[in-house]
Amino acid sequence: MTKAKVLVARSIFPETIARLQAHFEVESNQADDNWSSAQLIEKLQGKQGVFTTGSERIDGALLAACPELKICANMAVGYNNFDLDAMTARGVLGTNAPDVLTETTADFGFALLMATARRIAESEHFLRAGKWKKWSYDMFSGSDIHGSTLGIIGMGRIGQGIARRGALGFGMKVIYHNRSRLDAALEAECKASYVGKEELLKTADHVVLVVPYTPASHHTIGAAELALMKPTATLVNIARGGIVDDAALAAALRERRIAAAGLDVFEGEPQVHPELLTVPNVVLTPHIASATVPTRRAMADLAVDNLIGFLVDGKPVTPLNPAVLAGR
Repeated sequence: MTKAKVLVARSIFPETIARLQAHFEVESNQADDNWSSAQLIEKLQGKQGVFTTGSERIDGALLAACPELKICANMAVGYNNFDLDAMTARGVLGTNAPDVLTETTADFGFALLMATARRIAESEHFLRAGKWKKWSYDMFSGSDIHGSTLGIIGMGRIGQGIARRGALGFGMKVIYHNRSRLDAALEAECKASYVGKEELLKTADHVVLVVPYTPASHHTIGAAELALMKPTATLVNIARGGIVDDAALAAALRERRIAAAGLDVFEGEPQVHPELLTVPNVVLTPHIASATVPTRRAMADLAVDNLIGFLVDGKPVTPLNPAVLAGR
């Protein structure tokens, strides 16, 4: 029987390529070239599946130009690179990689929160520049984590993981805002209380964003929201670029209207708003919240499982638009 053809759009573990080659004809991008949309369309000709990493845009124009494409398997939990409506209309399945990165990403979110609140990056730059000549009582004084109020916007799996770390590990009071309230048992497990968004912003000492990106969540945090926050508060974004208005945040940081921010994601990444690069009170990391070897392997494996499950067995593991399956 003729094997289906699959494209791997970015460089990935050699073992991942080997797993795919056992089932498919595989074209891979181990050179990790950044393909334009036109180049991606060219590479997808004759392909039934594509392994994506979250940065490849799959939209109506691409789908119209790639009529043989049947599945796009994201090696990420987020899928704002997919136009799911267009994919469903074309009968193309989308899949993502939830669950396997939850705890690792929650670990990183908390690490970024601590680095931000305790001014770790700022003080390291100071030390490396040879500016540390003497100790002083207020040198790089930050804010406490333990016993403070943690506000989480977006209370999915990762948000819940951060809540547990804060409440159980650091004795924090945890408040959250979400599109829908958690059930009472899950709130009790996370030791978290539901509040309105405005109350959260006014009350929290530390705000962590874990909300999925959609047009409705674009600039969830903008100038008006930043104005509600305490001048001593910190803001951490491990969700997606576009959740925060980066220009408004840079201005708030420069003017010390909030104390500090920690950002793993950015609008228009890999580009970073130039003003964010000039303010000292921000910790910047290049979208690495899930970056441990075991977790990245698990994410890649799940994307492969979805490709095999759909193209070989007809049973994908984590479908995003299951209506496509019903229509087969």
